[in-house]
Parts: sequence; structure tokens; C-alpha cells
Amino acid sequence: MTEKQNILIIGAGLCGSLLALRMAQRGYDVQLIEKRPDLRKVNIGAGRSINLAFSDRGMKGMKLVGLGEKVKELCIPMLGRMIHDKEGNTFLSAYSGRENEYINSISRTDLNALLLDEAEKMPNVTIIFNHSCLDIDLENANASFFDEENKTEITLQGDIVIGADGAGSVLRKSMFLHRKFLFSFSQNFLTHGYKELSFPPTEDGGFATEKGALHIWPRGENMVIALPNLDGSFTVTLFLSYSEGEYNFDNLTTPERVREYFQKEYPDALALMPELETEFFQNPVGALGTVKCYPWSSYGKTLLIGDAAHAIVPFYGQGMNASFEDVVVFDEIIDQYEGNWHKVFTEYEKVRKKDTDAIADLAVDNFHEMKEHTASAIFQEKRKLETTFEKEFPLEYYSKYSLVTFKEDIPYSEAMRQGRAQDKAIINLIADGKITTVQSNREILDLVKRETKEILHDDAVAKHLM
Repeated sequence: MTEKQNILIIGAGLCGSLLALRMAQRGYDVQLIEKRPDLRKVNIGAGRSINLAFSDRGMKGMKLVGLGEKVKELCIPMLGRMIHDKEGNTFLSAYSGRENEYINSISRTDLNALLLDEAEKMPNVTIIFNHSCLDIDLENANASFFDEENKTEITLQGDIVIGADGAGSVLRKSMFLHRKFLFSFSQNFLTHGYKELSFPPTEDGGFATEKGALHIWPRGENMVIALPNLDGSFTVTLFLSYSEGEYNFDNLTTPERVREYFQKEYPDALALMPELETEFFQNPVGALGTVKCYPWSSYGKTLLIGDAAHAIVPFYGQGMNASFEDVVVFDEIIDQYEGNWHKVFTEYEKVRKKDTDAIADLAVDNFHEMKEHTASAIFQEKRKLETTFEKEFPLEYYSKYSLVTFKEDIPYSEAMRQGRAQDKAIINLIADGKITTVQSNREILDLVKRETKEILHDDAVAKHLM
């Protein structure tokens, strides 16, 4: 960097705060602008915050800014999925056969607050809250904002503008409406929404159920999940169709019907929810959607990052992790081309786009897997085999989940390619009766490897012919 430049970042959520801190560490002057109040002073997320599953790709981002140890204090390790059936039976499906691989439950607010605190310590960071972005001048790198407290409009200038302003990004909208270059955009919603509920701590301040797991109540088309919090509570999320099925958000309109639904489908969870009816009608229904767009930059002056470029559904626990990895990849590209923002932006989006598309598709896949397949016999047999492989042959086998979640050196696109082939190979072998009890684990793994290799070859040939 030949001169100290001013970077205007829109959005002080997780990605924007991490990016602001990192760019300040690189010596840039940073203006970080947020439309909401300061979340460290005002509770702004009630009823809308799905707990975060913090894993290796997210940790990369925290280590980049020197917060790898501090963030661990906010984490609760979750070793696997605790599956709950209708009769109250439970089954723990480990995330990995390797002992050091697990995900963490973390509070979105606590993590965001940590990043804001650290960014605020930097003398070259200015954070402004309660300013809603109205429009961005893409060619001149300035943005207009509405000051919510003083009811006035202001314009802020940067050498570049980066939009970390989430799925409803104003910068992305400005690109879409600009009409001076081709801009592709898609937004696809699931037929399901979500509603946040909770398990309170026990009377002595403990956890009402096993704290070291992500709990899932899979019920075909719908499900409930629960993640632990440091105070002994659990954040519980109901994923339910808006209008389809016997029970849906459109027809759960009375306390009696809500209780009836939970008593029928989630009786053991209901027993831990003394405030179910109050929370159900107090908290809003949130939408679940995927956003894809391209390009992510314009004129070497503006760039989309995080959810503004690639919002995904939460079912792989990778939304925040992917956004943090965005910052890591962006930082690596700056190392190569610092001083030429146009080159930085175009190389970054070229490198990153295929991977964010991959994790978006995997997240939708995992939605169906979690609500429909986690309790099935063939899925449990597959997971048992994968866990055994990872335990006995830790350097030879990584499941699709492990490739995505724990192998941060492998791009999402490669994790998807390899992982899908492995899944198909194991399920085919189980379904065809080619895996037997007389075979050793070594023989079974070799069989899975051969089948996976054949599937990858066939996929490559098919792609070449398309």
C-alpha cells in the first residue's frame, strides 16, 4: 500500500466487523457504518437469531486477527447430533471419528460484540450506528445514509466501498439497478420458515439436556433443533412449512393448537419449554433463503462480501464460517495485488464465487438430510461407517461433513465434489448388499474408495460431454 486509504464498510455485523478489524490492522483508515443500534447496548436480535455453529473455517478468520484464543471463551463444544425420536429415544451421531473435530455453539451477539470491541480499539477505525444506507454511487465510491437519530441525510466518501450489509444488501441493490453492466441476481426461498424458542436453564442453573450436542428432532418435513448457551439455556428453533401439512405456521394460530402440535411431535422437548406459547406468539417467523449474484464488484470501487454476495440457509452451520473465510481469502488476494483494487476485487470474486455457490447448494441439501434422513436406518449405517473410517484411518478418510466443516484447507467446491461422490458410493454399496459383516473395515474402506473413484470419473466424463 503506497498511501493510507479510506475504506467505507457498510454493515457492522459479523463479516463487516471482522473485515474492519483486519483492514485496520493492515493500516487502512476504516469507516464502519451500521443501520441498527449498537448491539452491545441494545438487544436487537430477540426472536430472530439462530445460534451459530462455529467451526474451523470461522476460526481461520479469528486467528487472522489474533482472536483465536479469546473466541474459545465464548464456545460450547458440540461433539455430534443428538437425534430425538417421537418416543423420546435419543441417538448421538458423532460429527467425526477424530477426537479433535467438533463444532461449537456460540452466541451471534457475543461474537459480534467481541469483534466490535476489538475494532473499536483501533485508532484508525470509526464506527457509526443508527445510519441506514440509502444508495451508493458505484463509480465514485460514496454512499448516502439516513441518520435515524437526527433524521438527516449524510454522504460519506471512501476510496473504496465494501458492502457487508447482509442478504438485503443496499450495495447489491445499487448494482442491480445501475444498468451500466450485466448483473445476475437470484433469490430463492424455502417453503419453510423458522421461529426461535428456548429451553431455560434448570433451577440450579444447569443444562436441561445434554449440552455437548446439537439436538435435532427430525419429523419428515419439519424439525426442531436446539443449541446450548453459556448461561445453561438452549436456543431452540422450529423449522416448519408456511402452509403445507397438517400443522404449519399459517394454521398454528392458537395456544391450544401450538401445544397440541408439540405434544404430538416433540413431547420431550415440550417438557423443557415452560414458556412455549408465550414465545411462539411473541417471536416472529423468519424466512430462509439463498442469494446468489455476480459480479461482486464494480469499477474497482465497490465490492460485495459475506451474505451480501452469497446468503445461504443455515443447515450446514457454515453461513458465518463462510463469511469469515471470505475475509481470509480477500486478505490473501490483497497480499498479491495490494495497490490495485480493481485487480484485487476481480481476482477475489473469480477465486471465491464457485466455493460460495457450492456451500449454498450443500446447505439446502443438508436441510433435507436433517429433517428427513438423520433418523433413517441407512443414514445411521452410513454415518457409523464414516465415523469408523475416520477413527481407524484418520489420514485416509474424511466424510463430506468433515471435508466441509473441518478441512479448511480444501475449498467448498472440492469438498462438495468429493463428499457427494463418497455419499453416493456408500449408499449404493449398502443398498446393493455389497457391504457385509464378514468384511474387515480395511476391506470396506478400499471398496468405498474404488466406488468413489468410479463415480468421480463418471461425473467428470459427463461434465465434459455437457
